[in-house]
Amino acid sequence: MPSRDPITTRGSRRTEQLFRIALLVKGVDGAAELLGAVALLLISGDLVNRLVTDVLARDLLGPPDGSLARHFVSGTAEFASGNRTFAIVYLALHGVVKLLLVAALLRRWVPMYPVAVVVLGLFVVYEVYRAFTTGSVLLPFLAALDVAIIVIVIREYRALRVERAGSGGG
Repeated sequence: MPSRDPITTRGSRRTEQLFRIALLVKGVDGAAELLGAVALLLISGDLVNRLVTDVLARDLLGPPDGSLARHFVSGTAEFASGNRTFAIVYLALHGVVKLLLVAALLRRWVPMYPVAVVVLGLFVVYEVYRAFTTGSVLLPFLAALDVAIIVIVIREYRALRVERAGSGGG
């Protein structure tokens, strides 16, 4: 049995752990988006208005005229108005795609790694675009998280290809 470089082995284990954590985050995120789409389908605009009013009345986001409260009100105004079709379709599609990617990557299906990188890259582009056009404070954070996950997916893809090439399965 050939000896393995302990530094390379340790780096591979760390990459594998980061990869699993990233997939867990993406899986939870995808499931939350899918549940959010279902919730938007079921929740009335009146209920959204009441929730927004309650949150602002309790100063849960700071002063009612503060920056965070303004973002919250503008972000929920579209949902409360009844014009939610885009948000529902976007959340449902985004959630399903993420869950499918997570399932494929957990199964270590090699052809899906480049697909995952491209799809996550498209999500990043769209998140950055929407952040600039809407003033969202959450979207830049989500885009940065997706970029970090792209890096981890690429590292895991390279390690998996090396592992499979070394075992004659590549």
